[in-house]
Amino acid sequence: MIAPGASYLGRKALALGIPVACSIALIRQVAATLFGIQIPTWVLICVSATSVPLYTALRLSLKQLYYRREAAKLGARLAPTSSHGRWPGNLDLLIEMQKIWKDGYPGDGLRDVMTEVGPVANVRPLWADVILTTCPEHIKIILSTDFNNYVKGAQFQYGMESVLGTGVFNSDGEMWKFHRSLSRPYFSRDRISHFEMFDRHADDVISLIKERMKSGYAIDFQDLIGRFTMDSATEFLFGSCVNSLHASLPLPHNVTFTSPESDSARAQVATAFSAAFNESMLHVSNRARIGWAWPLVEMWADKTVGPMEIVSAYIDPVIHDAVEKKKLAKSLGVNADGETTEDKAKEEGATLLDELLNVTSDPKVLKDETLNILLAGKDTTQWTLTVIMYFLAMYPKFNVRLREEILEHVGPTRRPTYDDIREMKFLRAVINEAMRLYPSVPFNVRECINATTWPSPDPSEKPIYIPAGAQVPYSVLLMHRRKDLWGPDAEEFDPDRWLDARLKTYLLTNSFQFLPFNAGPRICLGQQFAYNEMSFVIIRLLQSFSSVSLDLGAFPPAARPPPEWTMMEGRKAADKFRPKMHLTMYAESGMWLKLTDAESAI
Repeated sequence: MIAPGASYLGRKALALGIPVACSIALIRQVAATLFGIQIPTWVLICVSATSVPLYTALRLSLKQLYYRREAAKLGARLAPTSSHGRWPGNLDLLIEMQKIWKDGYPGDGLRDVMTEVGPVANVRPLWADVILTTCPEHIKIILSTDFNNYVKGAQFQYGMESVLGTGVFNSDGEMWKFHRSLSRPYFSRDRISHFEMFDRHADDVISLIKERMKSGYAIDFQDLIGRFTMDSATEFLFGSCVNSLHASLPLPHNVTFTSPESDSARAQVATAFSAAFNESMLHVSNRARIGWAWPLVEMWADKTVGPMEIVSAYIDPVIHDAVEKKKLAKSLGVNADGETTEDKAKEEGATLLDELLNVTSDPKVLKDETLNILLAGKDTTQWTLTVIMYFLAMYPKFNVRLREEILEHVGPTRRPTYDDIREMKFLRAVINEAMRLYPSVPFNVRECINATTWPSPDPSEKPIYIPAGAQVPYSVLLMHRRKDLWGPDAEEFDPDRWLDARLKTYLLTNSFQFLPFNAGPRICLGQQFAYNEMSFVIIRLLQSFSSVSLDLGAFPPAARPPPEWTMMEGRKAADKFRPKMHLTMYAESGMWLKLTDAESAI
């Protein structure tokens, strides 16, 4: 397989080389025929090589002139640009963004751009039109009212294809409609079997926490709950749980003791699968950040190949077996339990793979769709549950209040029902507030098909011109913290804003300013599933544990915020962990907590 970088350079060399070679031949022929001059080859090559950057600069200048004229025709203006980028192609700004991604706070750099020019700006990395917005009105246009004019686009899809294939999160048009139609039936109704599944895995989580607390050491809750979401996701996707909760848990960095027990072969597979899936997410998110030039950082090899081989080694046999079982059942007219295939398709306990097999038996389609849903079902819920427990540790009064609501509705041991969850208003407020401050997908992007305009954030100014082909990223993270949208306390964790007058004052005036699950035709199919899963886990945890606290000593140095962050403002100054992001958010080196057993606290 040709590496992305080599393939990219080959295409560019061919695209530039043929015109340059033709130009050299033409100039030489004209000079010899009309003037009788023999121009040395080296002179022609130097002139042609010089002409390439000159041609590029001229083309970019003409494009900007064209945009200004088109904007004027529409009574609009170009999106404002920042003075932060001083190098050609804003290369310095792109380098700064990469440094922030590695060592900084999510949104920094871009937050500075927004402070300078307002809530919409053309960042123009490497001369590309990348128009970032944090305006609910613009995001509503992108996701809903002008949905058909905004797509994932070829650039985004190329970067994601080696991991997500043509699944629902990496497709447009008819292919997207097809993939969405595959998954919609499975998420269209609540299933009792989901709560049974959550309960089994939650019991494992609680047992592991109690066992670790008896040892006196903190537990990495992010790692633990990631195993829960991985096991739950693989079970409802494939009917085959990866059993990552059965693998050994990490110990704090300052503990020298190591367990003499080694993981079983199955547990090792689970650990390898989870690590490989996470690594693949890091690589494709880096591609999305770099933009069209990402192949240049993968010059010699596709960095997703290695981890995806591990992921495929687990998924491919599961899909193959399911396809063969479906073929056998179809040929017999019944399944292994003696039910008709039609009855089985309607069975409430069916997995997502079962649902998909009712429509297609194409292994690639099945793999792409299940991997896409795995991304949505694992990482996003893992992050939100992690940050909820973090906030309950940071603000004990909310933990006490939430636990009181839980005990009032379901008591200390009973498994919650759907009705119980719907009645717990403060629980929903806590979940929403955590997703507001730390949405699991902080940035997203679309590509504009046809030139259009957006309303100006300042009503006294002209609309903003959006050229065809422009990348239009939008940041839910930055929008969720805008004080003009959420009030002066926008960066404070306060679940009551979802219950008091602030709900009407701020959120109900514009529902598109709170988008943890996206919106419009691409709204998350599993939104209610996620709310149910997160609610169920939080209820079970607070039934079993009366309090939670951070163990700052257990956080490795890389997980701790730099001292200079305390001099900043908002959450960056207040929080005690280091948030990072790939496609979704996560806590660097884990979230180390201690929990108090409810029985021992009595």
